[in-house]
Amino acid sequence: MTKLSSLVAGLLVSASLWSAPAHAFDIENMTDTERVAFGQAVRGYFLENPEVMLEIITALEEKQAAVQATDDVELVQQNAEGLFNDGFSWEGGNPDGDITIVEFIDYRCGFCRRAFPEVSELIDTDGNIRLIVKEYPILGDESTLASRFAIAAKIAGGDDAYKTVHDGLMEFRGSINPASLEAFARDAGLDADAIIATMQLPRVDEIIAANRALGQRLAINGTPTFVFGNQMIRGYVPIDGMREIVAEERG
Repeated sequence: MTKLSSLVAGLLVSASLWSAPAHAFDIENMTDTERVAFGQAVRGYFLENPEVMLEIITALEEKQAAVQATDDVELVQQNAEGLFNDGFSWEGGNPDGDITIVEFIDYRCGFCRRAFPEVSELIDTDGNIRLIVKEYPILGDESTLASRFAIAAKIAGGDDAYKTVHDGLMEFRGSINPASLEAFARDAGLDADAIIATMQLPRVDEIIAANRALGQRLAINGTPTFVFGNQMIRGYVPIDGMREIVAEERG
């Protein structure tokens, strides 16, 4: 008999209600005396068997996670066009890969920085993954400024310029402000003046707004958030976990 299945038996024994009629176990139909006895039995059982409560909590969390996963698959399918074919997000890896990974990032997010080298390693070592990066600044003004800079770099200088900025900002440790970004661009050999000017274009605002609207539809409240094929992963995942998810999607 499992702990969960023994719970009812334990409660009945503790309450000394084996001989009670069936309605005695219906809270709504209990007398005040029976209700008090039953409540005391429940409390006593959990005090004597606290591991049962842990088992119940674990089972509930697993059920909630399964429901969330099912809901997330539906959200991904409903927003597939915005996720995989928006026409403006940077794409790397293998454009013909059999798995597409979408990553929502914020340059001030510590877990995004932690995931950055692992995502890069996954893409480089697998060779059959398409990567899409979504600029999703949610951690304040510096985050928004950094995303505007990265988007402007792509508009002004193309995919290579974006990757240079993206990779550099993921490893950048100083304060993000117009002066530091301009210096960064010049040190990286990019056209700093063109990027700074492009940051002011309405198109940059439109891209950030579109990403935020997509994130709201997907109920994304934190970064990094990943989409692996049809699976949405909310939070940091180490590289071994990423490889397992990719294998699941391929399977």
